[in-house]
Amino acid sequence: MNRTLVIGDIHGGLRALHQIMERAKVTTNDTLIFLGDYVDGWSESPQVIDYLMELDKKQNCIFIRGNHDELVLDWLTHNNKNIDEGMWFKHGGEATVLAYSNISEEKKQRHIAFLHSLKDYYLDEGNRLFIHAGFTNVNGVTYEYFPKMFYWDRSLWETALAMDQTLEKKSFFYPKRLTLYHEIYIGHTPVTRIKESIPIKKACIWNIDTGAAFNGPLSIMDIYTQEYWQSEPLNQLYFNEKGRN
Repeated sequence: MNRTLVIGDIHGGLRALHQIMERAKVTTNDTLIFLGDYVDGWSESPQVIDYLMELDKKQNCIFIRGNHDELVLDWLTHNNKNIDEGMWFKHGGEATVLAYSNISEEKKQRHIAFLHSLKDYYLDEGNRLFIHAGFTNVNGVTYEYFPKMFYWDRSLWETALAMDQTLEKKSFFYPKRLTLYHEIYIGHTPVTRIKESIPIKKACIWNIDTGAAFNGPLSIMDIYTQEYWQSEPLNQLYFNEKGRN
């Protein structure tokens, strides 16, 4: 059976990525959609990128750009004007810098090419939107004035959380951004902030970021059946590290 599986924020946690691939019994017939933030947090950011690049040779993969992926791309290309180093280090960048200290320049160039190739979003044939964070234009992603919002915005998820879940779509008060797509899949804002640890749906938005950067698991979900699989909590897999804690 061909499945489409969506994967949340990895943040350098290769061990967790191995686990969910095994637990979901992923095959080369499956399409994999990664929602971004492959780096920053745990100690294996370069190895995660290596793994994803090899995976892309074997099956259909779609890689979305996360805000941390852009930060690491800027750092690798010495475009440091966009980086607040103190803030970045505090939120996982230090582990990435240390992890790249033993990586060859040749491999760094391959990683730069991979990070350049990431998509801002993906819209499938069923009008499902896959995006790291969100968008702000009420007419949708193709009208977005501020493309960085694709991987920095939190207002879309916050709107879905705050709204009355019984509100009908035809209501004048129903947020227009939430009427444009059949479903929207995001990461970026961990559901652990609302004391959850599994993929959560609010309105039409599925949030697949289950806190792998911190003390939560990494998640993978079948978009058609909503069945999901999770790794062990990342702080247990990397018990001698801090991640983004």
